[in-house]
Amino acid sequence: MKNFFVQQMAMYSAYHKDGRNQLTHYIGVPSIVLSLFIAFSWIDLFTLNGFQVTFAMLFVAVVLLFYLVSDFVIGLISAILFIPLLQLSMQVAPTADLAGWAWFAVLFVGGWIFQLVGHVFEGRKPALVDNLFQIFMAPSFLVAEALFHLGLRQDLQAQISRRTADYAA
Repeated sequence: MKNFFVQQMAMYSAYHKDGRNQLTHYIGVPSIVLSLFIAFSWIDLFTLNGFQVTFAMLFVAVVLLFYLVSDFVIGLISAILFIPLLQLSMQVAPTADLAGWAWFAVLFVGGWIFQLVGHVFEGRKPALVDNLFQIFMAPSFLVAEALFHLGLRQDLQAQISRRTADYAA
């Protein structure tokens, strides 16, 4: 799993070298994630001991499990970020009414606009055009890049850097 994670991170990294592109993703990715959490929270799956479980909760659990198994530190930091976003999604737009759909649309469309502007700076199409799984790598990439900028996780950064050339334009 670790090798797959590093491979996917290397691919994502190759498409996001420009600092301006990365910066737009720090705005766009959380916006899109929040928008998806909003929409997914409207899908009730089942009730467990009086507690309603939504598709958003299941989605977050599965993605965080992937991150935790792949890289525990990135998974833990992602959980610290995702869980409040999940809570916020249920507070901001608890129902699929006009206001809920407006929140979803503004965050989703706005997030994609930010990211696409970043790819104009980059001069390269988004990674998900070549590999749809890259959608799931965006949040973990941002966490990893923040750690790298702080001088942390140099081991992971070196592993990713060694494989990034495989995905050069």
